[in-house]
Amino acid sequence: MLRWIVFIAIYMGLSIYVLQALKTVVRQPWWYYLYITIALAVLVNFIYQFTAGEEVGRVLSVPKSYAFGFLLTILTFKIITIFFLFSEDIFRIVTGLYQKIFGASREFSLPQRRRFLSIIALGIAAIPFGALLYGMFKGKYNFKVLKYDLEFDDLPDDFNGYQITQISDIHSGSFDNRKKIEYAIDLINQQKSDAILFTGDMVNNKTEEMRPWADLFATLEAKDGKFSVLGNHDYGDYIPWETEALKSKNLQDLKDLQKEMGFDLLLNEHRYLKKGKDKIALVGVENWGKGGFKKAGDLKKATALIDKDDFKILMSHDPSHWEEEVIHDDKHFHLTLSGHTHGMQFGIEIPGWIKWSPVKWRYKYWAGIYSELGQFINVNRGFGFLGYPGRVGIWPEITVITLKKKALT
Repeated sequence: MLRWIVFIAIYMGLSIYVLQALKTVVRQPWWYYLYITIALAVLVNFIYQFTAGEEVGRVLSVPKSYAFGFLLTILTFKIITIFFLFSEDIFRIVTGLYQKIFGASREFSLPQRRRFLSIIALGIAAIPFGALLYGMFKGKYNFKVLKYDLEFDDLPDDFNGYQITQISDIHSGSFDNRKKIEYAIDLINQQKSDAILFTGDMVNNKTEEMRPWADLFATLEAKDGKFSVLGNHDYGDYIPWETEALKSKNLQDLKDLQKEMGFDLLLNEHRYLKKGKDKIALVGVENWGKGGFKKAGDLKKATALIDKDDFKILMSHDPSHWEEEVIHDDKHFHLTLSGHTHGMQFGIEIPGWIKWSPVKWRYKYWAGIYSELGQFINVNRGFGFLGYPGRVGIWPEITVITLKKKALT
């Protein structure tokens, strides 16, 4: 209870402070009432959703995620505005003290706020405010197809030109627009890839989240099949369960549902993809992540029956697995496909110029193609979204990778 009182006090204090900038800029009282109404509505909704609202758990439900998203949006607006106001207030206080000590009247008085600075503060704060709102209502379904050609010296001849579509982090429990998901499924099928590889996190918590969307994902088509692995969210670790048996049943139900949708789920095992006289090994491990994440992945078990000289593609949900274990393994994994980071669903990307997200401070390999020790990894930015119900700058991704035989020179 105490933390809610402290939170409300801080929130209201920030709101009143920002109101001063608004009063400096506009004179019509209805602006003040509109601002106060919005601020209170966001606060009340957030408190309701996180107290009397839906189910408990570390992963946010759809109503909770929107409550969090709106709170994040308005707090960002407030904090940026206050940064400018506070800077000016320091100047005003220093000026008032100077007048008190050295002025002719020896009185302490604060200069009036400068209107142009309040306009600048509100204007700059409006940019991320609008971006976060856009991310919630448009950006989260702004699907992008990213295409890469990767060259290998030892790619089997018959696989030259072989095309793979990777998707990751579906997080079906967050979806709220069937038309947009239908569009994305069509976009994947339009690529006409030889294989579709899904690298984990089909749900947020429970198998039942995927059932309304299963018929759509069942329509995904690839000549050589659809393959999948589990991500950390698929195990149901982020909500309480009445019994371990129910939790185990949820995981088994998810495995069964993936099979019904036509996915071949790889659980620390491999398959051979064959083309002409050649073959490549497709390896899939369960989730393995450094830190506090589940480490169910077993690379040795998954590769026990394949030859060291086989061309290998590894599906492993968390890119920290590649960093910690895969690139140093003596079996040499030519290409690893991961996801997990979502690119934090927020950042700035201008191809050829800049690629930045705060998630880079947590993950060394967080989005796109990387190469180490003659091996590649692609970290998919994710198909869905989680927590904040949107995306800003880091758009939902469908990756298309074409394998190429490096030409002799």
